[in-house]
Amino acid sequence: MGRLRTLLEPQKMGREAETLLNNLRKRIVGQDEAIRQIVGVYQTYLTGMASPGRPVGSFLFLGPTGSGKTRTVEALAESLLGDPRAAIKIDCAEFQHSHEIAKLIGSPPGYLGHRETHPLLSQEAVNQYHTEKVKLSFVLFDEIEKASDALWNLLLGVLDKAVLTLGDNRRVDFSRAMIFMTSNLGASEMNAIVRPRLGFAAGAADEIVAQIREGNQTDKISRAGKEAARKKFSPEFMNRIDKTVVFNPLGEPELKKILNLELEAVEERVSQVVGANAIRFTVNQRAQAFLLREGTDLRYGARHLKRAVERLVVEPTSNLLATQQLEAGDSLLVDFDADLGSLTFLKEAREIAPPRQVSSGKSAAA
Repeated sequence: MGRLRTLLEPQKMGREAETLLNNLRKRIVGQDEAIRQIVGVYQTYLTGMASPGRPVGSFLFLGPTGSGKTRTVEALAESLLGDPRAAIKIDCAEFQHSHEIAKLIGSPPGYLGHRETHPLLSQEAVNQYHTEKVKLSFVLFDEIEKASDALWNLLLGVLDKAVLTLGDNRRVDFSRAMIFMTSNLGASEMNAIVRPRLGFAAGAADEIVAQIREGNQTDKISRAGKEAARKKFSPEFMNRIDKTVVFNPLGEPELKKILNLELEAVEERVSQVVGANAIRFTVNQRAQAFLLREGTDLRYGARHLKRAVERLVVEPTSNLLATQQLEAGDSLLVDFDADLGSLTFLKEAREIAPPRQVSSGKSAAA
């Protein structure tokens, strides 16, 4: 009698991983590969199948500025810990010289300033955002290529054994940490693939991005980023990284979604300022199209769009609030005037109910 065989679904996720996947997709646009890699590592951690004696996961994010590398780590911390600032961010531009490593691990005993130098990566600092439900740390080394070789060598032990030795010989355990490193290495080569010539129109840019997503240029961009990383970092360093992810270029569909997220964030900020009787905030299609034109620059990615929203929407709205042209309960419509070539701000005051007509006793008797 033969055994009954059932086809399994190894790609199916558990409930917690599925929730994280959905939360990240709401916050991060156009980077499904990075999201999938993170959620896969998180699922492995939840089942207890993560490699013992190593960090939960180590990631190298490559891609041009403004493609969402840092934002992805912040969104992960926000989804699991409730605060985007729960990701411990190390700006590697501050560690371009080997002696500056003392700021991370503290000075050894006997060195001048030993007691005054408090290490940034102590066990208390690494675990400070743990919650009862999620005991995970997220450590981000931003723009890792700008750091000195001393920092890369320091990370070898962390990536391999999940242990960092401080200046006073105390040890910091990273076995409950996800470690992220971001880098702009290969950005110029990637831009050369996306933009084969300078000065192309926005429509041409969107067409090129669409071709990248459909054709094999995605592989070319990925190879360009990874090859630049291999040239910069030693084989020992690259060999200890679990996942190397190259972030995709952002086209018009992705920028539209990011614009909607930014406008929702502006509306939330207005609500926090005004209070319970929130101002109804609407940016119509004409205004959104104008913001996209003003905020689209493939060299700077989504950051340029965010600056456009701050300059063209947030600053004027703050002036309206400061001068009391807007009050709680009003409706604000942001439109685009083609003749002026700029945004216009229109207020619809809240409706005031007419006074009730109270009939006299005489007429009531009649």
